[in-house]
Amino acid sequence: MKEPSRGSAKTIKLAERRVFSQSFKPLYQEGMGLVEQAAEYLDGKGRLEAKKLSRTAATLYAAESMRLTTRLMQVASWLLLQRAANSGEMTRDQVASEKSKVRLDTASAHDEALGWNELPTEFLDLVTRSLRLQALVRRMDEEIYGGVIAEAHAPSRRANPVSDQISLLNTAFARG
Repeated sequence: MKEPSRGSAKTIKLAERRVFSQSFKPLYQEGMGLVEQAAEYLDGKGRLEAKKLSRTAATLYAAESMRLTTRLMQVASWLLLQRAANSGEMTRDQVASEKSKVRLDTASAHDEALGWNELPTEFLDLVTRSLRLQALVRRMDEEIYGGVIAEAHAPSRRANPVSDQISLLNTAFARG
């Protein structure tokens, strides 16, 4: 009996199948719904709750809300690109090229950060849900596109943690 060569084996990528089918719609709706919920919270109730926080927690809230917004915008960009491919507006190659600009690695301070336990429960729920969605999208992205992320295309964009923290603090305390 002849063994099939490695190159001739056709593997089914479940993530690719999900993204390029009707089963993508619930994922898309979940992602866009979370973007909408976060924006509504941050512009309304979150703004009021943030004013009640200690200085430490308020600084953490400001930094984490920026991370949350960035994370959700990147996930939304990825979802929009996949929807464009799914509907035939873009080819898979065009999507692969454009999605190289999307970063699916926005971290979170998590519960070890000073002041984390003071943050509003609803806000923490949004952060947790956004991290879970980002992880799912990232796994799908790696399966479909082979794990190429934006950092591979832009090594000069290496994060400087000290500079990032100074920027976050300047933003938090520049409110007047």
